[in-house]
Amino acid sequence: MEIMSIVQRLLVLVVMMTMMVVMKVASHDYGDALSKSILFFEGQRSGKLPPNQRMTWRKDSALRDGSDIGVDLVGGYYDAGDNVKFNFPMAFSTTILAWSVLEFGNSMGLDLSHALDSIRWATDYFLKATSIPGFVFAQVGDPYADHNCWERPEDMDTPRTPYAVSKKFPGSEVSAEIAAALAASSMVFRSFDLEYSARLLKRARMVFEFADQYQGSYNDGIGHWVCPFYCDYSGYQDELLWGAAWLFRATKASNYWNYVVDNIHNLENSIVKNINGVPYTGGSYAEFGWDTKHAGINILVSKLVMNGNSNLSPFMPNADKFVCSVLPESPTVSVSYSPGGLLFKPGGSNLQHPTALSFLLLVYARYMSQGNRVVHCGGVVATPARLIQVARGQVDYILGSNPLNMSYMVGYGQKFPQRIHHRGSSLPSINQHPEPIDCKNGSSYFSSSNPNPNMLIGAVVGGPDIKDSYSDSRADFVQSEPTTYINAPLVGLLAYFNTHSNS
Repeated sequence: MEIMSIVQRLLVLVVMMTMMVVMKVASHDYGDALSKSILFFEGQRSGKLPPNQRMTWRKDSALRDGSDIGVDLVGGYYDAGDNVKFNFPMAFSTTILAWSVLEFGNSMGLDLSHALDSIRWATDYFLKATSIPGFVFAQVGDPYADHNCWERPEDMDTPRTPYAVSKKFPGSEVSAEIAAALAASSMVFRSFDLEYSARLLKRARMVFEFADQYQGSYNDGIGHWVCPFYCDYSGYQDELLWGAAWLFRATKASNYWNYVVDNIHNLENSIVKNINGVPYTGGSYAEFGWDTKHAGINILVSKLVMNGNSNLSPFMPNADKFVCSVLPESPTVSVSYSPGGLLFKPGGSNLQHPTALSFLLLVYARYMSQGNRVVHCGGVVATPARLIQVARGQVDYILGSNPLNMSYMVGYGQKFPQRIHHRGSSLPSINQHPEPIDCKNGSSYFSSSNPNPNMLIGAVVGGPDIKDSYSDSRADFVQSEPTTYINAPLVGLLAYFNTHSNS
């Protein structure tokens, strides 16, 4: 009797906890979060801002980028809380924004036009960055000088040095990622602006050919100007395959499919790199983010092979293995989870992992449903509904269903980060303080305990630690700095849950 009583009490407790979770989940306004997640990109804009700019505390910045070498490099996005344009993560963010629209654009409602604007802001810039044959611009801005200052992008007086890869100093990863972004975006604009779509696709082909013909890493070509900021730790072969896969999806040209099939073996080998004296092992079926595209390649291609285009191996098996590496109940799970349920992987800016991996789970769940498939993780059977449930759990954690009852998206919910690591947000706006604030005079604002004066609405920060704790501190950039590549996958996730809130 005593044992049964304990069991019954445990069952009741489980039911109550489940009900509490359901109540919290049901309370999230995915549509509001979607609108804000896209608005964030307006706060990251570099260049001449348009008349319909909604983040009005931001003003024009970096209007002379590239002028010192006679090239127009105005535009694009600042990657995070600094004022440098790193084209490698910018291109990845653009690819994922485009993929989000391709998969979930029908669920975006009135926000679709803003999503298209966010993509075009990047692709217009990438057309400029790839306008000189034989060169691809990989970065604008001296990162050391920039990181030594705390100043608004509108006041920048640090060197805006452009860095390019070339035939002699190649950078296949950044070039191929830009090709992927252009190819994916060309598909997005096909229904809205056919001429622009064709222009993007033509440039994507050209940039991919350059990336493939002149192979090498920008770690070597540009060196310490990109490392340690956005070193390529996993090699450039994944970006070449990623670019080819997107070009095949955009063109259906057999040469791109053959490229993927003929070179997929290059991802089977674990890559060990020595960067600044530190060995790194990069790349596997379980990895996906601005640096490593392996899992994304397998899931992107899985749709094609499920439709009978080719042999399932190794794409489908590796896509399935990716799923099994993420599901908490899987015997081969390789990620960690906090007590509150947040997915963790090693390294900083952790929320990039739950958003990117959840996006893949959601996309793959759709493909699995279309193919009437499930995934077997040992004795565990993972249905499409289970993948969606795991992805939704991560989204809900970010929006406030967590031990701190705190949203990690600025401006969403009642409690959210107030002191994010972001120069423009933390300094008085031009409206409030028209006089320039130079390099070091911004330091007092950085060290202040006051909330940021300008709300970077929609920004998702690096997030809590693995014990679900969060220090709302500008100095703790690992936790408090937003990035474009945290937000980009979240756009697609929020669009889906906006119209599938009961999934």
